[in-house]
Amino acid sequence: MPRLSEVLSALDALWPPERAESWDAVGTVCGDPDAEITTVLFAVDPVQEIADEAGKLGAQLIVTHHPLYLRGTTTVAASTFKGRVVHTLIKQDIALHVAHTNADGADPGVSDALAGALGLRVVRPLVPDPTDPSGRRGLGRICELDHPLPLRDFAAQAAARLPATAQGIRVAGDPEALIRHIAVSGGSGDSLFEQVRSAGVDAFLTADLRHHPVSEAREHSPLALIDAAHWATEWPWCEQAAAQLDEISDRNGWGLRTHVSRTVTDPWTVHLSSSGAPN
Repeated sequence: MPRLSEVLSALDALWPPERAESWDAVGTVCGDPDAEITTVLFAVDPVQEIADEAGKLGAQLIVTHHPLYLRGTTTVAASTFKGRVVHTLIKQDIALHVAHTNADGADPGVSDALAGALGLRVVRPLVPDPTDPSGRRGLGRICELDHPLPLRDFAAQAAARLPATAQGIRVAGDPEALIRHIAVSGGSGDSLFEQVRSAGVDAFLTADLRHHPVSEAREHSPLALIDAAHWATEWPWCEQAAAQLDEISDRNGWGLRTHVSRTVTDPWTVHLSSSGAPN
């Protein structure tokens, strides 16, 4: 049975904290390095629902993609919702570890998991990590379909393969246009339009696309844009990460039990199609 410090060393080898962006907050939020670990829960968001789920599961460690304290804090008082999460974890001897942008650019990383969920073949990173001689690390992925598909059909495939959310899938582009080469980026991706255009792909699937960047991108080129929910594009990484830890556990004879949370922590809960006409 490994100690928390041993498991964290293995996680840091998968997603080295020094590869996180300078603004990011990755690593261990709370936890006793000497605590014994038998069960690990993977999730996207470190919210109260996930803390409660870990307690019911009997997990000693939660690994999330999103940080709990991205911008720092001066209090962990239980009167704040983040402080309440910390109190819940500490009272139940549950550690919390975060792998965010260091997991985005990893090999395999968040966008590899997204591509796999969509049935795409990864060709190369969208934005290669210049420190990686193998050319496999970096942000986003450029991918291919085995056969071209109409944009409408690929979007429907994405809607069927990604976890269900209220938002679903939004598309900008000719629904009948054939696409084969697709860039993907888990999480917010509209800062990558320049790199996507340079890659010469037919479509870009990401999340959190905003009106003005999308409008300008559509004026630049016929690039099709597919907007999925942020949570849905990153959830496949939880399954990939759990499988990676399973492999390490088997290799070391740890006997860890890993679980992936199916709790939908996407903040949007209802979607209604507009039906009114402009006045």
